[in-house]
Amino acid sequence: MTLVVQMAEALAVFVVIFYLYCRSPAFRPLRPDWPRPSGRVRLYLVFSLIAILGNYLAVPVVQGAAIVNTRAVGAVLAGLLGGPLLGVLVGVTAGIHRVTALGGSAAFAGAVATTLEGLIGGLVFLALRKQPELLMTRRVAFVTTFVGEILHMGIVLLLARPFDQALAVVKVIAAPMILANPLGAALFMTVFLERERQQDRVAADWSARVLQVAQRTLGLMARGFGPEVAGEMAAVIREETGVGAVAVTDTEQVLAWDGLGHDHHHPGNPIVSPITRKSISGNAPVFADGVEESWTCMRSAECPLHSVFVVPLHVDSAVVGTVQLFEPGSRRFLRRNRTLGEGLAALLSSQLLIARYQQQKDLLVRSELKLLRAQVDPHFLFNALNTIIAVTRIDPARARELLSHLSLFFRKNLKRSGDLSSLREELDHVSAYLEIEKARFSDRLHVEIDVDESLLEMRLPTFTLQPLIENAIKHGLSATLGQATARIHARREGDRAVIDVEDNAGVWEEPARPGDGLGMKLVDQRIKNLLGDGFGLTVSCVAHELTRVTVTVPVGGLA
Repeated sequence: MTLVVQMAEALAVFVVIFYLYCRSPAFRPLRPDWPRPSGRVRLYLVFSLIAILGNYLAVPVVQGAAIVNTRAVGAVLAGLLGGPLLGVLVGVTAGIHRVTALGGSAAFAGAVATTLEGLIGGLVFLALRKQPELLMTRRVAFVTTFVGEILHMGIVLLLARPFDQALAVVKVIAAPMILANPLGAALFMTVFLERERQQDRVAADWSARVLQVAQRTLGLMARGFGPEVAGEMAAVIREETGVGAVAVTDTEQVLAWDGLGHDHHHPGNPIVSPITRKSISGNAPVFADGVEESWTCMRSAECPLHSVFVVPLHVDSAVVGTVQLFEPGSRRFLRRNRTLGEGLAALLSSQLLIARYQQQKDLLVRSELKLLRAQVDPHFLFNALNTIIAVTRIDPARARELLSHLSLFFRKNLKRSGDLSSLREELDHVSAYLEIEKARFSDRLHVEIDVDESLLEMRLPTFTLQPLIENAIKHGLSATLGQATARIHARREGDRAVIDVEDNAGVWEEPARPGDGLGMKLVDQRIKNLLGDGFGLTVSCVAHELTRVTVTVPVGGLA
């Protein structure tokens, strides 16, 4: 019973030492480091120390022939966490120490047994390495060490001499060692797992905070990188990080300041800090920790801030500003806030890039719409006015109606600045154009419109139909001396909407000049940009009979 108590005391010392180690800055979660040499070296040092301490805290028995010890805990855990090689190395190290430092007739047998126990731990590691949730458990640590200690007793009986003394040793040490070592390994694993769980909880909490900051700042840059957006961004970052102050700058001046020092750090002030200038010119984070390098305020000697982390914001590798986190002299700058600052800068830089892309996209859309408006043939206006003049002489009411259609056509042409419009709006625009063309060509032009009414609210890129129907009228009437027919059909085909614009001329040629056919090309490209290459325009032609331009989009159109 006395031996059991003494072994419990030794284990208590071990657990306290290991607990303090796990709580110290030197501790790192071991599982991610398993494949790395540095991780294995750290495991070797820690568990060799544990195994050697097991020798020093041992209880001598049988006139010093043997010791009741907890050396096996270090060897088995080294094997379980680092594999066979590490387990054997720790076992050999502890075994050599056992033989050279303490001696005794059972010393060599104990050294061999400890090495084999490290090997057993390593073999269990190999068997369960793909199931870490099973390997890293108290049960596995207990059972592996229990088996190892039974083997230990057998090796003592096999190698220690004289046999009578070896048998006497085993009778004394078997029960306390077979009980204490497995229990010690399970306790060590408990401490280790609890520390890792705690770090996982901290990491999870911090990840949640990062996601919260990301969610609250997401989309800010879409409103432009200016003082108003910068002020909101600085307030969010300071609230979530708890730092003393947050500043946001462009490359020349402070855009926003939130927190300590706001009485003398004002938005609009030019950048005077050398640290900020260094970050901008080098396009790299700069950290003044307040210990080895302090941040010195250039505006007030009474400024309470003494440390800063400056992270540049950039778009396409060009610096456009900075985010700066400050702490007062009374507070240490937390490593996690540095990590968060770097992550936020990357996030905000990505938002800036997306916002810049969206601006360029909007400019491109507006340019495309202007191009499509400019595609209206000047001859159309000239001919339409001449037609109306002619109709005025014989049918003033009809002339007023045509003027109304012409006005409607150009009003829609000028006011349709949005990127999308409904199929109904497209048809209204086209109908005004067709009414004028029918008046010009009288009975020569026949128009057919057949549209599935369930598709009328479907969204399409603005100016989808106008270039197509204009092309059909132009080619259809110019290529036939008889009656020309233009058709617009819209129908469902499964999960797709198909719009056909046809003429009965059956003439189609690839544009001969760069400017020809530009309207159709823009329509096709805009649909592909928005929906992918599986949608857009296709052209089919039967000579002298039919030319069909088909628009294919999803049934729901564009969001």
